[in-house]
Amino acid sequence: MMLGLRGIPNVQGGVEKHVEMLASKLVGHGWDVEVLGRRRYLAGGAAYVWNGVQVIPLWAPRRMALEAIVHTFLGVCVAAWRRPDVLHIHAIGPALLTPLARIFGLRVLVTHHGYDYDRQKWGPFARRTLKLGEFLGMRFSSGRVAISKDIAQTMSARHHVSMSLVPNGVTVTPPTGSAGILQEFGLARRRYILLAARIVPEKRQLDLIQAFAKCGFTDTRLVLAGGAEFETPYVEKVRALAREVPGVVLTGFQSGDRLAELFANAALFVLPSSHEGMPIALLEAMAYGLPVLASDIVANRELDLDCNDYFPLGDIDALAAAVVTKLTAPLNDEEVRERATHAEAKYSWTNVAQKTAAVYDTLLRK
Repeated sequence: MMLGLRGIPNVQGGVEKHVEMLASKLVGHGWDVEVLGRRRYLAGGAAYVWNGVQVIPLWAPRRMALEAIVHTFLGVCVAAWRRPDVLHIHAIGPALLTPLARIFGLRVLVTHHGYDYDRQKWGPFARRTLKLGEFLGMRFSSGRVAISKDIAQTMSARHHVSMSLVPNGVTVTPPTGSAGILQEFGLARRRYILLAARIVPEKRQLDLIQAFAKCGFTDTRLVLAGGAEFETPYVEKVRALAREVPGVVLTGFQSGDRLAELFANAALFVLPSSHEGMPIALLEAMAYGLPVLASDIVANRELDLDCNDYFPLGDIDALAAAVVTKLTAPLNDEEVRERATHAEAKYSWTNVAQKTAAVYDTLLRK
């Protein structure tokens, strides 16, 4: 049973994408998988089966500070009733309820997806709560998974616990050519820069818009594919700046064929974020063979890209110069195919599922 996410399938978020891909692969390995989602993000109010995964919607309050923790509490209560072999809690916020799950006699695996207390949207109280969630999740869980080497090493040193390293994976959905999103937003193939991410401060959309404005392009657009779950001052700033800068396109949240079409036809993917666990969107861009630019934070550097694929976090001028350089030297078709083949081979969801299943097996033998 998986807990700690909004839901699946096609729900915005890195953890959501991780669970969507992992759960369906685990079913293929013979596991029965249940995912507890939050009702407002899922179609309809009843439980349903998707790709062999049982998805159970639970109520959660529509308030940013309470949504995750209340949903996790209800989910732990459901798990205590249904008695899964493993309760798999994703992210350190939901991990706050790990001790309660252990009191109920459950085997609990916690996946650490990133230092969520570093996200800019949280205030001091929320940051302390997330750090407490990390502490409780690492200290009281039956097993622990990290999605990056940095997280695994940091948690081992900080909490003196063993960590299993299971990086994120990537899969490419070949575009059907009939999604129509390019036509809908007036986009031309290889004539736009893409960022696919939620509109939240740590994704730094404002940095990218400002850098794009400095480039002075007349025939290239900037596409920001992503939505906002809550109306915040940052969201309003992004929308206002996007209106002021010619060529910026806000598509809202996209998934499936529409998102695949955006990836497959972009000229460049840029991830200017200040916080990542292991960036699935960047992995997806690599799997499509796209040229990429990423901020030089630890999580992005762990992908070991070429030095020219990184820029200093928050440096608008450096980002603008890097974008111009990338677009003036586009990859040829052979280079695109080579990059795509390498990314898909290195970051396979099949490997992620196999490693996760091995962790489950270890827990069941204890």
